[in-house]
Amino acid sequence: MLYVGIDDTDSRLGMCTTYLAAVLAERLSMFGLKGYTRLIRLNPNIKYKTRGNAALCLTLNEGPIDEVEKMAVEAVEEYARFDDENTNPGVVIYQGEVPEEVKDFALRVVRDVVEIDEAARLAEKHGMRVHRYKNGRGIIGALASIGLELYDYTYELLAYRMPENYGRPRYINKASVYAMDAATYPDTWDNVDLHNDVIVFSPHTPDPVLYGIRGRDPEVLLKAQKMLESEPVERSQVFITNQGTDMHLIPSSIAGARNDRSYILRGFVSAEPYVIEGGHVFFEIEQAGSAIKCAAFEPTKNFRDIAKKLIKGDEVRVYGSVKSDTLNLEKLEVVRLAAHFKKTPPKCPSCGRSMESAGKDKGYRCRNCGARQASPFYKKIERDLEPGLYEVPPSARRHLAKQIIRIKEPWCKLHPSR
Repeated sequence: MLYVGIDDTDSRLGMCTTYLAAVLAERLSMFGLKGYTRLIRLNPNIKYKTRGNAALCLTLNEGPIDEVEKMAVEAVEEYARFDDENTNPGVVIYQGEVPEEVKDFALRVVRDVVEIDEAARLAEKHGMRVHRYKNGRGIIGALASIGLELYDYTYELLAYRMPENYGRPRYINKASVYAMDAATYPDTWDNVDLHNDVIVFSPHTPDPVLYGIRGRDPEVLLKAQKMLESEPVERSQVFITNQGTDMHLIPSSIAGARNDRSYILRGFVSAEPYVIEGGHVFFEIEQAGSAIKCAAFEPTKNFRDIAKKLIKGDEVRVYGSVKSDTLNLEKLEVVRLAAHFKKTPPKCPSCGRSMESAGKDKGYRCRNCGARQASPFYKKIERDLEPGLYEVPPSARRHLAKQIIRIKEPWCKLHPSR
């Protein structure tokens, strides 16, 4: 098997590494591509990322490695945005069976923070051909795209704009998108955010992508594309990907959580939710003496309403990335609800009227008959919240976050948040 890994050719100013891979796939098709091009999302917390932090890998059954290498390098040098100081392309070519330590490295690139030198040493150790541009950071993702084992995967069909339309507003008929979504959901997902009435499968950035349809099966994606009315498409490509898999999440204790990684943490709400300016919601959870702040930021929209309903003592499991010692929520599981009681003045045992406070630490007294009572009455309040798994809406979803519809446990079906 012959692998071509590419990363970090795009820019916030334009271009997209997936487009470069689509062009290269066409050029290399004469050698017999194997399967779908791999679109691998890496750690979403890396500060050096351009947009979605994706690396691409093309696989060939066989082929002249020198010619394949030459064509890959030419494509990168033709399309990469070298004018952006944050764009540092990398290309890795490898022929043979992928070593286990490369597979382990790849998973760490999705979950952790790794250095350029480690990727370079590993590639050299296994005789890989490496091309580094500028500081060469792209070789990290290029190597990871070759090595990552897709123990879970989805597909995405990406459609690209005609070059003459770059920089112009995208045209996609809104009604056709909603009709496509209704006809293909849940086999496709995250096309629209129904609750917030927003199309989410088309970017607003200055790159070649017109839209991306995500789903379970390539045939469904092709069917969905035929339902859309849009501006002309230059080319389309179906990718196999780790998007929608939660592959970035690390099960951990709160004490073990570190910044710039993503986790699944379990604990009890120890500080009730509060809202700050801008509509961001925060609460704190605790486990074994360690605590962490959790945040549902304004872009998560209606998801914040779930966070606001938590109270001290609720047992929860939180999913998300830790930045600045705060976990940014992607999903929230309410494991167990705490009993909620409201303190009220007791009723007078003699005349049945509500008693009033007799002063601090002096209990209660009845203004009508003078009767006294030491303790208040506690009334149990029914919670407007059910145990279950909740997720942010599609408009706030990260590429790697697994949608509830992809999770098989029955209780996950209780609270879809489309």
